[in-house]
Amino acid sequence: MTKRPDYLIAPSILSADFARLGEEVDAVVAAGADVVHFDVMDNHYVPNLTIGPVVCEALRKHGVTAPIDVHLMVRPVDQLVSSFAAAGATYISFHPEASDHVHRTISLIRESGCKPGLVFNPATPLDWLDHCLEYLDLVLIMSVNPGFGGQSFIPSSLAKLRAARARIDASGRAVRLEVDGGVKTSNIAEIAAAGADMLVAGSAIFGSKDYKATIGAMRKALSAV
Repeated sequence: MTKRPDYLIAPSILSADFARLGEEVDAVVAAGADVVHFDVMDNHYVPNLTIGPVVCEALRKHGVTAPIDVHLMVRPVDQLVSSFAAAGATYISFHPEASDHVHRTISLIRESGCKPGLVFNPATPLDWLDHCLEYLDLVLIMSVNPGFGGQSFIPSSLAKLRAARARIDASGRAVRLEVDGGVKTSNIAEIAAAGADMLVAGSAIFGSKDYKATIGAMRKALSAV
């Protein structure tokens, strides 16, 4: 198996206190987070409405320098790709079902200066990777159905992570395997053992009283994998 890069912990700001968002992001980065995760929902592709590029731009102006990982749960995709890239995104991932031309959207993300990712819902097969993996920097496995924070991890996601990891390793490319949904201190090691190396956690971090202690506990669990 290809040597995996270091684990990245990516708190999802969906669970942050939006009245204090700049402070919240500063706090989790200071506590040891690697990446800031954006859950972008449009009340169309998914049944919720969250944030847009102006929030990404505001955090950059606030002084956030950590990578920003934008997960687009929107339809259509392409216009927001350009807007988030201009606002300071690092990664931009999208759902293949939400794009009319998946390869074109991937190319647009890269041409915009960002790292492209493809997202797989619990019931979405990995077959898209047969045609797209060579163009990606990120594969995101949803371990809950998208649209809401605070959901429980779907156990069958472990098998899907293992399958995605096998495809990535066979490609020989340095593609991140991200997981989003129900990740917490008690299951993060099992999830990482299945192949994930970029771990999104929302309520598990922002819902805790001590961000540094929670992220530290996650790091300790990951060190045993």
